[in-house]
Amino acid sequence: MSYIRIRKHYLHVPYLILGCLEFILLFASFYIVLNIQQALNVVPESHIPANPLLALTYALLLSCGSLAMGVYLALMREGFTAMFFRTLVAYCFLGALGITVLSYIWPVFNLGGSNLFWVVMVSTGMTLTARQVFSQLVDSDQLSRRVIVLGTGKPARELQRAYERNKRGLSIRVLGYIGRSDDAIDAKHCLNEPQDWLKFCKENRISEIIVAQQERRRSDGGSFPLDQFIRCKLSGIEVINALSFYERELNQVKLDILQPSWIVFSDGFRVSKSRDFAKRLFDLVVSVLLAIILLPAIILAAALVFFETGRPILYSQIRTGKDGKPFKIYKIRSMRQDAEKGGKAVWAKANDSRITKVGAFIRNTRLDEIPQLWNVVKGEMSFVGPRPERPEFVDQLNEEIPFYRHRHAVKPGLMGWAQLNYPYGASVADAKGKLEYDLYYTKNHSFIMDILIMIQTVEVVLLGKGVH
Repeated sequence: MSYIRIRKHYLHVPYLILGCLEFILLFASFYIVLNIQQALNVVPESHIPANPLLALTYALLLSCGSLAMGVYLALMREGFTAMFFRTLVAYCFLGALGITVLSYIWPVFNLGGSNLFWVVMVSTGMTLTARQVFSQLVDSDQLSRRVIVLGTGKPARELQRAYERNKRGLSIRVLGYIGRSDDAIDAKHCLNEPQDWLKFCKENRISEIIVAQQERRRSDGGSFPLDQFIRCKLSGIEVINALSFYERELNQVKLDILQPSWIVFSDGFRVSKSRDFAKRLFDLVVSVLLAIILLPAIILAAALVFFETGRPILYSQIRTGKDGKPFKIYKIRSMRQDAEKGGKAVWAKANDSRITKVGAFIRNTRLDEIPQLWNVVKGEMSFVGPRPERPEFVDQLNEEIPFYRHRHAVKPGLMGWAQLNYPYGASVADAKGKLEYDLYYTKNHSFIMDILIMIQTVEVVLLGKGVH
């Protein structure tokens, strides 16, 4: 089993193990540097502090930096080079900056400039080496789960495309697709249906069967091998449907194969008063603290907007909130005053000519979103949740996209799971793509998942991802 569920959110075990190993290496780097200093007879007063609390804090900050910069996703999807540069930003900028800020607040965290430099260098060297070894092991066939897919039609083809796009980070190997070759799946990937599924799976070391068919009645006239699948299941071979595959491996709910019964009978979409209370308390505390910390940035952004294009500095729009209730959202204006002079809602687009020069800056830095902290304080929004959409677009999307209205079962948020996993959306097709991640969040959201989303959103802000 290469995954684990923590509060309903799927995490891949290999990367969880890598994260724990790196945390240990980051902690140990303190004492490695100390031992090197002692071996070189460095003046004791210049030694790095042998303080376990300080080493734990350091390891935690740099681990959060790795998550924030998408280091593990880069290792999975982009390769070693992209991961290397993200690690430098995570360690040398985010981690070192965090320790430096803490040292001004609590002097006990002051390592000294040279000590901080050397411990970061040792940490970087050790973790990069660990990731290089890890990536080779994960790509190894010996450590990958071997699976087959029942189906060769359109659902199987969509699954094949998703598998090929994300193959590097899935830790599975699809041996083939069972069924008759047709236009969807190329003949070279198709396998004849075995007479004895259990024997076939054991001979080929198959650990899982994915059923990628819309209906149990086969397009080739064959019957669904229910009895054989029961035998496989009882023998330890997993049998799952394609929807569960997407949810577990890609953290999304695939709309094209989603059936209403799945929403009714699944183990998600639960309401918890204690969780809602904890989330509300967290939203209030963090909103007030952030408003105080970011007050200078708000004043600066407001001044820049005023000197470039005058008033109004703030603007408001009606958005759709929880249970479809409308509310007024606030932003620092980033477009011209006549951006919607006809009064008709218009999708934002790439290189939008309505955005001012200052507007482009505050959008890239997300300064324009800060006034929405007031919406969070009022309880209309949360820190994490699906981004609220305008009612004009919601009406259109409700008609064109199945299940779209169900994204409003939770409060909208300043940041969301879809924003981390899907590029900026400016069309119905994009709204459908984002909905697949919004539904996953709606089904599986938890406090731990919210914290992970908040940490990973740092990368979105620093790299200006998803900005139009």
